[in-house]
Amino acid sequence: MTTRRDTPPPRTGTSETEVLRGFLDYLRTAIAAKLADAPEPAARTPAVPSGTTLLGLVHHLTFVERATFLGEEVTDWPATFHPAAHDTIAEVTGRYREAVRQANEVLDTCPDLGAPVPRQGKPGPSLRWALTHLIEETGRHAGHADILRELIDGRTGR
Repeated sequence: MTTRRDTPPPRTGTSETEVLRGFLDYLRTAIAAKLADAPEPAARTPAVPSGTTLLGLVHHLTFVERATFLGEEVTDWPATFHPAAHDTIAEVTGRYREAVRQANEVLDTCPDLGAPVPRQGKPGPSLRWALTHLIEETGRHAGHADILRELIDGRTGR
């Protein structure tokens, strides 16, 4: 039996922004940790009938971060679950961490949760909506990643 290595929910400040950002960062860290030290090629090998892979989940979340907070357009969402055959775990994780860093730079400039996320061209969703959506999306895929990682090598926990 594998020992769980869970980390408790984050302690955050008391403002709504601090709570939302604290939980989002907690989930972002958890999703990146699921890919850390994952064995190749198991991280890119589907372990469920849908074809979902651990590497594909993190690749997809990179696009979600960039679309939501940076305003990048995605024309084929299903394709975001499929990294290139030559992509390494380090490369996919690095791109995810860079997207998170850039998203946080945008978030740092947005003090009003009711204001739209700044975008070039068209107006973005409210910061409150964007943070809530990313918490939901990242949390859902972190759950998928938990299962996939356990199927790969028995590793559980956050």
